[in-house]
Amino acid sequence: MHICLISHNCRKNDGQGRVNYEIIKGLLGRGLRVTFIGAELAEDLQSEPLLRWKRVNRPKLPSNLLKNLVFSCKTSLALVAVRGAVDIIHATGFVVWLRTDVNTVHFVHSGWLSSKAFPYRPTASAYDFYQFVYTVLNSVLERVMFARTRQLIAVSVAVKRELEKVNPAYQIGVVHNGVDIGEFYPGPAERENFGLPEGRRLFLFAGDIRTPRKNLETVLRAMTSVVNADLVVAGDLKGSPYPKLAEELGLQGRIHFLGQISDMSGLMRSVDLFVFPSRYEPFGLVILEALASGLPVITAASSGSAEVIGSAGIVLQDPEGTQALALAMQSLADDDATRVAMAGAARRVATSLSWNAMTEQYVKCYEGLTNSKSSTRSEGRNGMKH
Repeated sequence: MHICLISHNCRKNDGQGRVNYEIIKGLLGRGLRVTFIGAELAEDLQSEPLLRWKRVNRPKLPSNLLKNLVFSCKTSLALVAVRGAVDIIHATGFVVWLRTDVNTVHFVHSGWLSSKAFPYRPTASAYDFYQFVYTVLNSVLERVMFARTRQLIAVSVAVKRELEKVNPAYQIGVVHNGVDIGEFYPGPAERENFGLPEGRRLFLFAGDIRTPRKNLETVLRAMTSVVNADLVVAGDLKGSPYPKLAEELGLQGRIHFLGQISDMSGLMRSVDLFVFPSRYEPFGLVILEALASGLPVITAASSGSAEVIGSAGIVLQDPEGTQALALAMQSLADDDATRVAMAGAARRVATSLSWNAMTEQYVKCYEGLTNSKSSTRSEGRNGMKH
């Protein structure tokens, strides 16, 4: 079987790119041929004998909206050249204009647009206008792409529900993203490597801290009611409003802004709990990484990852509930027995969501679609004989 995967990138230090990386790596490990159409391919995969890379560079244009439109035209041309030689065409969202067999949906723009957390209004500012138009247009383009796909794969049940709202007739499966349980695991703390204080209970928040979607604001406000605990924040600080907010809230010395962190696994081993009440999150890989590290997780029902938490943490119904979040954080900070039990449950959840398990589900999907194609061709030939 020969799989063609189309996406912007395939690399380990990117959420969707990491999923692509693990799918390709898993397919190659099963002896399957792969053609990747995209802009970036992880260096360690470029020499693989069963992998062919059709490089499609992202154009140098002034906005992501224009870049993505042109990129999809270029990938379509690349696909025309190879589609006769492949068995399955697998895309990720709107990245190509032509028909595909599989499309993995990591984010539903129409769902984001209709979410209560969607902050952009076309009359507010030029930036808001652009973000509004970007989301609306992507919602339309996704409808076009999804209608041309035989099998949609949602990364969470929450994403599946959003797709069903777009069109109940879609064929939708669910395959949760995975996590490297060998890279992320419980172990000795390395606090001095990150300049973190010893002898303090530490919560970790990790993600984009330049926009309000991940909801660091509510975490900071909750911290004003949490005692005997600090908050560690990992994320790009450029343009972030939250260091100033922490200062305004009088949290100096208790909030540790680390910026971008390359050693996330080491950081997770150095903290006690993970807090991530994102306002809108289809399925955050960072939550799986926290679970694999044995960290109890506090999140919100608005995060797709909440559906796998179980007894490994606390799921809040309202991501805006500052008081409820503060109570959850304080209760886990104070209760050693519950925290230890949740840590064990977190690791067990993560071991059931390995990258290998994820890839196996994709392979079964490919096999089913390939068999369906073969049956259709066979029926067509038999029909002509009569």
